[in-house]
Amino acid sequence: MKKIFTFLTAVWAILGVAFSAQANEKLTLLLDWFVNPDHANIIIAQQKGFFAQQGLDVEIIEPTDPSMPPKLVAAGQGDLAVNYQPQLVMQVEQGLPLVRVGTIIGTPLNSLTVLESSQIKSLADLKGKKIGFSVSGFEDSLLERMLSTVGLTRNDVELVNVNWALSQSLLSKQVDAVIGAFRNFELHELNLEGHQGRLFYPEQYGVPSYEELIFVAQAGKQNDVNINKFLTAIEQATAYIKQNPDQAWQDFVNYKPQELNNELNRRAWQDTIPLLTDNTRQLNQELYQQVAQFMLDSKLIKAVPVLENYAVEPAR
Repeated sequence: MKKIFTFLTAVWAILGVAFSAQANEKLTLLLDWFVNPDHANIIIAQQKGFFAQQGLDVEIIEPTDPSMPPKLVAAGQGDLAVNYQPQLVMQVEQGLPLVRVGTIIGTPLNSLTVLESSQIKSLADLKGKKIGFSVSGFEDSLLERMLSTVGLTRNDVELVNVNWALSQSLLSKQVDAVIGAFRNFELHELNLEGHQGRLFYPEQYGVPSYEELIFVAQAGKQNDVNINKFLTAIEQATAYIKQNPDQAWQDFVNYKPQELNNELNRRAWQDTIPLLTDNTRQLNQELYQQVAQFMLDSKLIKAVPVLENYAVEPAR
């Protein structure tokens, strides 16, 4: 009798594990770029089992083309994508059915960066200089607004497309400045190459503050129960990181040790953690309206979209 009971207990345990695995709902998240500290709470939610605790099996995908994740989500070929607030406004105007459901980093990371060893001490010193960029559109308008605060226009500078080689183009003297460098990343790249950088922050030169990284879903799915569970797991991961930054760093690099465990990511991690949004669902409506108006004034969009059509604060 004891053997039968032991056997049945083992069977029930196996079936319980199988049932638990089957009960986890599949959810696909497309990142904006390769895994880096900007995705800290996403990776920690995976590593520490916060997604699993919510009954989710989350597949994290790093894109080969950073422009594709929002398009794939809009087409129903992914559940969530990491996106940028300004780009979302333009994507919605272009007809992509997307909606913001959460925030990862609620402040700008973008900056205009020069080498400290250069003769550029203020924005006015950019006259006649070459400025490198990676993505046209919003960054052009951002630069134009910044220059306008010192009486310059885009005609006073030369724009050079350096693709994604922002730091390298500065170090090689291909350009005198770059726009689009993340203040928590490229600055450390320069430091590790033995150079100091000087940063000019857009929000200090006429550009409204905006959310750098957000989660977007296909419009109409913002109240999906699995998305709500996902956001809960992200908030749990953020709290864990801020309470246990050193252990969380180890958990993070263990996701892909050979790729993530390096000095650049370690420095970027320290700068990024304080920037992670605690309440990922919370929506700053005024901020979204200000950014949309800026984009209208900059002729990036033809009309300010209705806020509730592209940005919501999901209920818990």
